[in-house]
Amino acid sequence: MSKRNVLTGITTTGRPHLGNYVGAIKPAIEASHKDDVQSFYFLADYHALIKCRDPQVVNQSTLEIAATWMALGLDTDEAIFYRQSDIPEISELTWLLTCVTAKGLMNRAHAYKAAVQENIDAGEDADFGIAMGLFSYPILMAADILMFNSHDVPVGRDQIQHLEMARDIAQRFNHIFGEHFVLPEAVVDADVSLLPGRDGRKMSKSYNNTIPLWLPEKQLRKSIMKIVTNSLEPGEPKQTEGSALFAIYSAFANAEQRQEMKQAFADGIAWGAAKQQCFELINAEISSARQAYEALIAEPSKVELCLQKGAVRAREVAAPLMQQLRQAVGIRPLG
Repeated sequence: MSKRNVLTGITTTGRPHLGNYVGAIKPAIEASHKDDVQSFYFLADYHALIKCRDPQVVNQSTLEIAATWMALGLDTDEAIFYRQSDIPEISELTWLLTCVTAKGLMNRAHAYKAAVQENIDAGEDADFGIAMGLFSYPILMAADILMFNSHDVPVGRDQIQHLEMARDIAQRFNHIFGEHFVLPEAVVDADVSLLPGRDGRKMSKSYNNTIPLWLPEKQLRKSIMKIVTNSLEPGEPKQTEGSALFAIYSAFANAEQRQEMKQAFADGIAWGAAKQQCFELINAEISSARQAYEALIAEPSKVELCLQKGAVRAREVAAPLMQQLRQAVGIRPLG
């Protein structure tokens, strides 16, 4: 039975939060337990350099994210678990893809367009302060995906454009040099694709609205109690649509629990009671892994050894494909 390759990566620029967990880590680990799936998990430390110039942050975040996956039950004997920077073939593939990628495609990337608009609004030159890393990072992301001929890539809705770009780049390369790449598919869970933060916006470090995944129990409860709600009193019906609290609860709840909470909103549940239920649901799911995480953080050499073993396995896949691609583009021995 042929396996489908499923790939997931997280940028190493901060502490893992609930949005990372429900949007990427949890579904990817669940997929890794399927017999018909070969999972690839990577720490996107090259991507981190686009936004972060603090070496200590990148290094510490790499440890925390790796320990998170391991603590949550990733079977590193089955899944291929590696650090992006340990696979030199990814950097080489990035250049091959750069040479066939239209600049116009990069001009349409959401992050670049947002940075340009911010400059224009501030009265600056459109490209003021924009590094080539930001401009061309969708190509590096395409290389991450195509290097392992990933069939499925679990993403949030805000990441779908990157998958579409990877497909466009793969198709262009295949058209010029022959069929070498699988066209990847985005896998989006409608319930958890874009988890809001405490203020209702996307949960993001840049908004400072995240709920860190590994907070001690009391701090986790305190953070959840800070989720922004409206001024409706107990007994007054409340809307689930647009509610950050309901969205966060739903990301951890099963279908029955979601329906019960939806009814509780309609019945006018007090915000404090709803937040308490949200805390209890989340804490019940992650509390058993918290101790394992803390043990791994205290022993980083164990995490490093796991990543090095994963890099060997990843390169067993990447090196032969890279050799094939070199031949295809004409970079090969003479005679």
